[in-house]
Amino acid sequence: MNPSPTRAAALAQLPAHTWDLVVIGGGISGAGVAQQAARRGWSVLLLEQRDFAWGTSSRSSKLVHGGLRYLKEGDIQTTLHSVRERQRLLREAPGLVEPQSFLFADCPGRKPGRWLMQTGLVVYDLMARQRSHFYADLATTQALAPGLAPPGLRGALVFQDAKTDDARLVWRVLLEAQRDGATLLNYMAVQSLQTANGQVAGVVTKDALTGQTHTVQARAVVNATGAWADRLRAGVGAAPLLRPLRGSHLVLPFWRLPVAQSISFMHPKDGRPVFFYPWEGATLVGTTDLDHRLDLDVEASITPAEVAYLLDAVNDQFPAAQVTAADISACYAGVRPVIDDGQQDASKATRDHVVRDESGLITLAGGKLTTFRLMAQDALALAAPHAGKSFAKDDAPLFTPAPRLNPCWSPAVRQRLTARYGAYAAEWSEGVHDGDLHRIPGTETLWLELAIAARFEAVQHLGDLLLRRTRLGILLPRGGLDHLPRIRELCAPHLAWDEVRWQHEVDRYRALVAAHYQPPGAAQ
Repeated sequence: MNPSPTRAAALAQLPAHTWDLVVIGGGISGAGVAQQAARRGWSVLLLEQRDFAWGTSSRSSKLVHGGLRYLKEGDIQTTLHSVRERQRLLREAPGLVEPQSFLFADCPGRKPGRWLMQTGLVVYDLMARQRSHFYADLATTQALAPGLAPPGLRGALVFQDAKTDDARLVWRVLLEAQRDGATLLNYMAVQSLQTANGQVAGVVTKDALTGQTHTVQARAVVNATGAWADRLRAGVGAAPLLRPLRGSHLVLPFWRLPVAQSISFMHPKDGRPVFFYPWEGATLVGTTDLDHRLDLDVEASITPAEVAYLLDAVNDQFPAAQVTAADISACYAGVRPVIDDGQQDASKATRDHVVRDESGLITLAGGKLTTFRLMAQDALALAAPHAGKSFAKDDAPLFTPAPRLNPCWSPAVRQRLTARYGAYAAEWSEGVHDGDLHRIPGTETLWLELAIAARFEAVQHLGDLLLRRTRLGILLPRGGLDHLPRIRELCAPHLAWDEVRWQHEVDRYRALVAAHYQPPGAAQ
């Protein structure tokens, strides 16, 4: 498990100087902090204990949305910020953040009811400064969503939100940070905080690939570790802040539940919001919202009760489909770092973020995927005095304009590569063979994406490649294991794994998929 030369060069920098900022955590929050700081010329080191986007940021509902349901809880500010940031991401990252039409069935006796829902949508559209919702009568509803038949269906409200590949959004933000000079290291766990004069002044980190420890000096440290944030905060004597909540999802083959709209509704059992929608060539079903009291160091998994709950939701809306556990291609579960505001109902807990300065440790916790830019700027506003920097919030673009790609390629291929790799798209796709621009069957993923990831995106394990750099592990049956010969052919020249290492990675990945990405009890 020797580090690559690029990683080795980064490791050599660790003790070489005092960093303006060390960011702990490689999810969307940490990526946003690193990007915003590096763009302003700070020297930035980002450390992630496992892989980039390993935690919540690759296991979300994949929605870039305003949080319509937060209006019902009276959380106007979170909704407003989310709507405005959604619109920004739609403009700045087309193809990576995409519009998604949502359909909410109107049935008598089903909460929240047509008029309350419609009132919320009026406010929602006003926040976005656009009108995108309308009421569809029964015939139009059945045309938009063939097979939709919850009890008493008489029409539907249709509105707009957005979706993304969450792990790829993290990587696009990380690439921007790296382009502006940030150093990024995965599989580097922070073991302890260094202090001087009662203030955090650095970290001790351990390389999970080599076992070597490093002491890193920093003027400012941001704790962006999501559900793990309270662990680091305990090092400065801070009381717990978070309520970890598990959200689980199912992935179905698109042919088994073909939907063009996102079907959004309240679960008939408990009134919680549930949805399913087309994503990356499959149909995604989610989500649950349960207190997660298990060890955070053990990868979260869906439970049989959650599988049944989500299948009940699907069959309530599409009773003729009769979807069963045997139809599930994959499943995944993530732990949300929600602020503990004392709510008994997990679904009503606030999704707003908080930023704390505790003995120089700046903790960014809570929040939503959609608002990561605002969250990052709030964290840096507190970090700046420690770093000896001035800081002003701004609305500068997140992403560097991408160069034009080969005009002989299809518009869909060009948009996909530009969306995922931004300013690097042309360089990283240079000299590609036409066959590598084909989609992998059953997905929207190009074969080329595997080779790019293996060569340029710090892949240390097969799971990094198939679960986060690409999403084949949750899009294909058996985690994509049936494609391993072609995957190895494309990636072996860049990974430099010998036969023993390759087999070790395959065995490790197969066990990971069986334990955490398949329904409990599924045959392998």
